[in-house]
Amino acid sequence: MAQQNKNARPHGPMGGMMAVQKAKNFKASSKKLLKVLRPYFPAIIIAFLFAIGGTVLNILSPKYLGNMTNVIQDGIQLDSNYQFLGFAVDMQKIANIGIMLIIFYVVSAIFTYVQGYIMNELTQKITQSLRTQISQKINRLPLAYFDNTSIGDVLSRVTNDVDTIGQTLSQSLSSMITAITTIIGVPIMMLTISPLLTLVPLVSIPVSLIVVMLIVKFSQKHFKNQQEYLGDINGLIEEIYSSHNIVRVFNGVEKATEDFQEKNQKLYGSAWKSQFLSGLMIPMMNFLGNLSYVVVCIFGGHLALNNKIKIGAIQSFTTYIRQFNQPLSQIASIANVLQSTVAASERVFEFLEEEEQPTEEEKTAKLTHVEGNVRFDHVSFGYQPNKEIIHDLNVDIKAGQKVAIVGPTGAGKTTIVNLLMRFYEATKGDITVDGVSIFDMKREDCRNLFGMVLQDTWLFHGTIRENIAFGREDLSPEEVEKACSFAHIDHFIRSLPNGYDMVLDETANISQGQRQLLTIARAMVQNNPMMILDEATSSVDTRTEILIQNAMDKLMEGRTSFVIAHRLSTIKNADLILVMKDGNVVEMGKHEELLAKKGFYHDLYMAQFDEQNA
Repeated sequence: MAQQNKNARPHGPMGGMMAVQKAKNFKASSKKLLKVLRPYFPAIIIAFLFAIGGTVLNILSPKYLGNMTNVIQDGIQLDSNYQFLGFAVDMQKIANIGIMLIIFYVVSAIFTYVQGYIMNELTQKITQSLRTQISQKINRLPLAYFDNTSIGDVLSRVTNDVDTIGQTLSQSLSSMITAITTIIGVPIMMLTISPLLTLVPLVSIPVSLIVVMLIVKFSQKHFKNQQEYLGDINGLIEEIYSSHNIVRVFNGVEKATEDFQEKNQKLYGSAWKSQFLSGLMIPMMNFLGNLSYVVVCIFGGHLALNNKIKIGAIQSFTTYIRQFNQPLSQIASIANVLQSTVAASERVFEFLEEEEQPTEEEKTAKLTHVEGNVRFDHVSFGYQPNKEIIHDLNVDIKAGQKVAIVGPTGAGKTTIVNLLMRFYEATKGDITVDGVSIFDMKREDCRNLFGMVLQDTWLFHGTIRENIAFGREDLSPEEVEKACSFAHIDHFIRSLPNGYDMVLDETANISQGQRQLLTIARAMVQNNPMMILDEATSSVDTRTEILIQNAMDKLMEGRTSFVIAHRLSTIKNADLILVMKDGNVVEMGKHEELLAKKGFYHDLYMAQFDEQNA
């Protein structure tokens, strides 16, 4: 089954209504996140001060608008019978208030812009730093880590988890400060205008909080189901379309369609319920806000008629109610976001704290001239501590020999190469090259001794020339083309649009066999002292295989070479064949010698011969 995308995060209208990912240890992860943020605390505090300043100015503005209305009210002249006589409005006072409001709005906008600029700048620096640390960490991790961890999980930490942290830093923290400032500041401003009228919106606060909590409680399980079903349907789509030909060949279209309809219906049900319930939040908050408007207008009008407040106070209160309702729903949303952020940071820190390969600064052994004598001296190894794969391996390989490693699946063929390249460290014993232990060399120095062609081809997004010259920026175009000629791929490349400058991407119409030839050409240009080939011609046709074998034989002349082969007919000319079974070298010799022994190699060879002639 294809790995399902469980990282999809459906959002409700409030932006934070989602299936919240919770941290295993919220307190410890929070401390680690704060430690990462500590160098940026001065800038964050400055940004928060600007956010608070901008919010305070927005909170002050309604009171000044109300004062402007009060000036107009005071300017209305009435006689003793409340008959209108005319206006005597203090226009200078209104102008002063208007200028003050303009200053408030302009300064508030500047504060908000500066705060946003600072937080966005900090966010990019922090996320860049985290991604850099993760990238460097990947290079320091042993391959054993990736045996138990999927690549998708690592990519999710680099992308989704770091993005979650970044979004919280750039948006949610500032929104939280703004919301808290508003919740504190608005009631204070209300109290300065009319303590009595302030009771109306304060009574509505518990009701609003109860509504928010109830909606979150009932919608949360549906958002969780929506996330799970979305992951299921994404996994099914990925599985079907990545193997679309197989589905069609085996007439599985109808079954695949039924599975899709079933999962799609479940997603529809959970999505409908979650979006409907979360969608109630805004109408309910608006209803409570409008209800508060009505009560404020009625109660405020009564107070105004009794000369206890002025009309401007009612105007200010209606604006404050609108300001006050918004942060209440924001707090619920931000609480969810912060939980997800701490959980995401926990995953990032778990990765950064994984055990690394030991450092090798003290290792100075280095071969300046390589002959190619390789010795496995009582080498043992197991991928798991209690499960040994290679048992007391002893092999002497002379310089310039072509060594073939054969055996059934799971015999340990690739493991020997992994040990030789120091992808894994031997549990016991030693491996030497020209008498120097590879464990006394730095890993990069050890790996520079070998050129490598794997069965699984790897080409990156770039031109053909860049792919072949990977790791060798000093290569001339002629050297690249010469290697391609040896690999019998030059003619094909020149027939492509733009030739060697053609960009390889998902749309490039290049077969698996042609990709294999490109990786062989890449190994040729490296010109390493020794070679490793892991079933390097498995994806090419028989005629091309013969040509490649001739080219590789020429390339391997004078070089110690290790060839992992499943088709035994391709290694008849090997100088030494190591026959492996259950982690042991059970036979050793040349092709004719091993056949004459009528042993395990003979059985393997005859079994393949019978299969080819069946």
